[in-house]
Amino acid sequence: MDEKLTHPRIRVALVDDQQLFRSGLAVIIGAQPDMEVIAQAADGTEALAQICTHGPDVVLMDVQMSPMDGVEATRRIFGDGEVNMGARPKVIMLTTFDWDEHAATAIRHGASGFILKDSTPEFVCESIRAVHGGSAVIAPQSLAALLRDEPVSTPELPGQYLELTEREREVFNAVALGLTNQEISSKLFLSESTVKTHIGAILRKLSLRDRVQIVVYSYENCIGR
Repeated sequence: MDEKLTHPRIRVALVDDQQLFRSGLAVIIGAQPDMEVIAQAADGTEALAQICTHGPDVVLMDVQMSPMDGVEATRRIFGDGEVNMGARPKVIMLTTFDWDEHAATAIRHGASGFILKDSTPEFVCESIRAVHGGSAVIAPQSLAALLRDEPVSTPELPGQYLELTEREREVFNAVALGLTNQEISSKLFLSESTVKTHIGAILRKLSLRDRVQIVVYSYENCIGR
């Protein structure tokens, strides 16, 4: 059987207002045997049109563009009835800064994470594969910046968080530190399937989409810091 039919390539759209940067990404991604660049756009408005036309699996979306930036484009992608498209793509935000509040807002709108523009080609490609496979990504440098920051105050813990069991809080804190399921399994002496079950319960109880939103939730509420 044709391997291409068994393992179809990941269809990627690139959205950035710097053509040279887009071209560089296109070369890197196009060199991967399991990926192809099927659309490019210079701003959010053009991106929405390209996504509706080509139906990419994953979109690399710059945060700051004009006239429509990546945050607004992401909001429209995942907003109910905002854009008439088929299956919604996974979105990875591209940012210049270690911790970008705009990227965090895009995550709340539905993006699957963000990476720095100066990330290595290997990290960019692995991030695309991870998000396409259902995971979420956050640049290691950004996570480190999050964990270095000191909260200006200690707010009252959210009621939703207090509903978590003691074990779920342990798993929550481990996810917020950027640990993988395998690392959490080893740290807490749990099977990986049990870790996945706990993460599912945490996401449900806190009304979050994925594990990168757990990191943002932890940061915003100064939990486990």
